[in-house]
Amino acid sequence: MGVRSILSKPIAAYVVAQQKKWMARSAEVQAEWRQKLVSQAAQTVFGRDHHFNDIRSYDDFKQAVPIRDYEDLKPYVNRVVEGEENILWAGKPLYFAKTSGTTSGTKYIPISKDSIHNHIDSARNALLNYVNETGKSKFLDNKLIFLSGSPEMTEKAGIKTGRLSGISTHHVPAYLQANRLPSYETNCIEDWETKLEKIIDETINQPMSLISGIPPWVQMYFDRIQARTGKKIKDVFPEFDLFVYGGVNFEPYRAKLFESIGKKVDSIEFFPASEGFFAYQDKQNNEGMLLLLDTGIFYEFIPAEEFFNENPTRLSIEQVELGKNYALVINNNAGLWGYSIGDTVKFVSLDPYRVIVSGRIKHYISAFGEHVIGEEVEKAMKYACERQPEVEIVEFTVAPMVTPNEGLPYHEWLIEFAVPPKNVEQFNNDLDQKMTQLNVYYDDLITGSILRKLVITPLQKNAFIDYMRSQGKLGGQNKVPRLSNDRKIADALKKV
Repeated sequence: MGVRSILSKPIAAYVVAQQKKWMARSAEVQAEWRQKLVSQAAQTVFGRDHHFNDIRSYDDFKQAVPIRDYEDLKPYVNRVVEGEENILWAGKPLYFAKTSGTTSGTKYIPISKDSIHNHIDSARNALLNYVNETGKSKFLDNKLIFLSGSPEMTEKAGIKTGRLSGISTHHVPAYLQANRLPSYETNCIEDWETKLEKIIDETINQPMSLISGIPPWVQMYFDRIQARTGKKIKDVFPEFDLFVYGGVNFEPYRAKLFESIGKKVDSIEFFPASEGFFAYQDKQNNEGMLLLLDTGIFYEFIPAEEFFNENPTRLSIEQVELGKNYALVINNNAGLWGYSIGDTVKFVSLDPYRVIVSGRIKHYISAFGEHVIGEEVEKAMKYACERQPEVEIVEFTVAPMVTPNEGLPYHEWLIEFAVPPKNVEQFNNDLDQKMTQLNVYYDDLITGSILRKLVITPLQKNAFIDYMRSQGKLGGQNKVPRLSNDRKIADALKKV
């Protein structure tokens, strides 16, 4: 064993011991963070505007700080982008994480010298949890690849600006830099397909042990390697035994990914965003990810069905319940206040607090009042694939067909199969049966002859890749929404 793998074990034991301390007092830790954040931001423009000096309790906080999305917070963010200090948080941000929003155009998410630790330490601690639980640390001695965006930076008012994955590149610990691939120069290539070929050039003869990225883009990396070599990934990378992923539900990609690899490997799920690193998988055999309650974020939870109400219920961590969908709201030490990140979560454990990401608050289908969410369509797909295990899915999305040329309206499932079902009709029936079990409103609409049974539209090979290319969103951290309440994506997919 090398020095890295040997030293990682006592460090991992220490990190897990510290983690257990805050896990034992989660509610108190969150209350402490709420008051600490309010106190530290009391003299900022936002803090003065919202009377932070008068906040003593969570009820006070809810009265003072409204729920906002980026568009609502934008007047304050714009002042930070223009170079003003002490607006949302003390001083100026260390970085802006630049993202693209559907309604706000380019978004500039502040990352402060206080909040950067949440992003970097959380990723490190996820790996150390794995080392501590499994005793496996040899992967640290071999090569590691992180499929991410360009690390190149621009500046806004003297503040370094770039993609979150690129910002994180600059904070990879020195002891891992020598093992990290691809090279900085390759990571700076903007065109995804050109970059991917160069990544393969740099990695194909290396002892890769850890591969990390969003599953559909990792799958594309594997497909290109197999096209070059004619081999399974396990034969190209015999040392590969740990897959790290985040950003999307892994289940729809699992079968095809492991078929490409040719063996089962361990995996660790992350829940990162530009606004913060919220959770990671801390146990290999437990459902869900550990919600990180002691990293500079005070969390709030809104029952998903109330999110668009004028005065939705806001809950702190000790008030949540198992199995309910909540819109996730954060307040952090970069100056995001009452900020809805757009994701919904569901608690699968309350001791400790573990979550799954159940969908996006704005990604749903409710053309007829059914309010179908991402978690439901993914569960239905998993069920249908289990019934016909030969099926391999590349990608899929769902959209309503409100005005068909004939017959009743329906939900259209646009699916790119790597291996199609032997019995397409049965696959269709299985999807529809599971959807009626999961969503009572959908079931009522089917039973009441408002909707007819869902329709599968198989797509040609590379349909989703071609669509993402046409949108300028190929590779990196980009994702296709699992479902939409309109037909923009569906109609575009059928044209490529």
